[in-house]
Amino acid sequence: MNSAAEDLKRASRHLRGAILEELALQRPDFTKETVQILKFHGTYQQSDRDLRKAMQPAQFGSMVRVGIPGGALTAEQYLQLDRLADEVGDGGLRITTRQDIQFHRVRKSDLRGLIRTLNQNLLSTLAACGDVVRNVVCCPAPFGDAARSRIQQLAQSLSKALKPATRAYYDIWLDGEKAVSAESAPPDDEPLYGPAYLPRKFKIGFAAPGENCIDVYSNDVGIVPDGDRFTLLVGGGLGMTAGVKNTHPRLAEPLASVEPARLQAAVEAIVGIHRDYGNRANRKFARLKYVLEEWGLPRFQAEFESRLGAPVEPPAALHWNTSSDHFGWHPQAGGDWFLGLPIPSGRVRDPLRAGLRDLVQRFHPGVRLTSQQNLLLTGIPAAQRAEVSQAAAAHGIRFAEQLPPVVREALACVALPTCGLAIAEAERVMPELLAALHSAMSDAGIGADSISVRVTGCPNGCARPYTAEIGIVGRSVDLYALYLGASHLGTRLGSVYAENVPRRDIANRLRPLFHSYAAERQANESFGDFCHRLGFETLKAREAAAA
Repeated sequence: MNSAAEDLKRASRHLRGAILEELALQRPDFTKETVQILKFHGTYQQSDRDLRKAMQPAQFGSMVRVGIPGGALTAEQYLQLDRLADEVGDGGLRITTRQDIQFHRVRKSDLRGLIRTLNQNLLSTLAACGDVVRNVVCCPAPFGDAARSRIQQLAQSLSKALKPATRAYYDIWLDGEKAVSAESAPPDDEPLYGPAYLPRKFKIGFAAPGENCIDVYSNDVGIVPDGDRFTLLVGGGLGMTAGVKNTHPRLAEPLASVEPARLQAAVEAIVGIHRDYGNRANRKFARLKYVLEEWGLPRFQAEFESRLGAPVEPPAALHWNTSSDHFGWHPQAGGDWFLGLPIPSGRVRDPLRAGLRDLVQRFHPGVRLTSQQNLLLTGIPAAQRAEVSQAAAAHGIRFAEQLPPVVREALACVALPTCGLAIAEAERVMPELLAALHSAMSDAGIGADSISVRVTGCPNGCARPYTAEIGIVGRSVDLYALYLGASHLGTRLGSVYAENVPRRDIANRLRPLFHSYAAERQANESFGDFCHRLGFETLKAREAAAA
């Protein structure tokens, strides 16, 4: 038996539903059924939960997500996004952990104008949400080496190849016109997805060799160049559901090595396995990771090779040196430079927004968004480096070296007041949490150390807390679970160290562990590896002794 969501997708006439009819109505919101179909068009209806809590009338708006393959924008595209933030949004932009841009609080009456303008600027919201392949991410750093140049090109081409084929998006938002960014008018059948699309979302990411800045193991399919081939990882996903037993995060595992000519076919084969065998009766278990878990890797690999039509080579061994973002100045190929800037929680608001706008207008750099919610300004001539730095400083834009490492490497999900799934605060309390954690770290003498911290308002894991060295996951109002022991390189999940910790107690619970880490760590040992080596029984004994 299929879930109600599956029946709704099948009856939607290839994602049309009643969107067009409801756009014409004066009411500020959409019906429950249309809200579900709108997700495929990159739109989530939301309401302000602060107002709801205060017993005030609901104020409906939409989060609109712009899919940006590989996070790559031209200066003109970025400036258009910046302009639209005032015209139709809440005056800000938000960089997501999948290199998207989100607008918040978009009125229903502004949706068509926003989406139409985005398409005129070669940007699209199609498949930025929904049960399809989401935005394809990759390491955005333009160092110019062959591996990075290749994955940045492939993120673009693969994203285009895996878009839904339905004309619904163009008919509804562009009045049936051919999208500027589309090569030809798409047909109305779905050769890849079928009439019900996928059981749940599907995420793909390209990592650069040795640099796991995208958290490649958290994807349904991770792709890593290895010489003239690609190693495929399969079955990652960090989402879990509060109160639902047996839902859990999972890291991808190595599947195969394929040559470039078969890469797209290999990815499509894996998408097809998810389409045909993913759980369509219970959406809580509808991710690809549960298919792999039920089958085991040998059966999955046999099905994969059968669909691909030929055997594949075993995966190459992968070695990682870093997972950090690309902060600061770095040389590009050809003599230009790029500058990596930290964007706390990916939130671009004034005065930061005004400063970035001025930099893009004056120096016309490329703009790259990162999977850690930061931003790169690219293609800057060497002669302009000092001028760019001075202009950024004049606007109060903080460079990475001006922030404690624990602050610049932290992630947080949106959570309250707009996310309907949040059960606790995340982004709004992140500065307070980080200040307390940095104070506790400084007391232990490790304030200059890099420890990854990620906070989410529910267990869904949108800010990837389960691969952070300190994962802070909302359990209830002002209560959080602490996850410790993950690898700093993103290759090992953390585990629950403590449940239902009040927010004000989090730093104090970790304080004795910071002191133990400072005194007992091995050479070059990260905090996550230290916690994993000692084990939670020992860590809790240290905490109790310090009480």
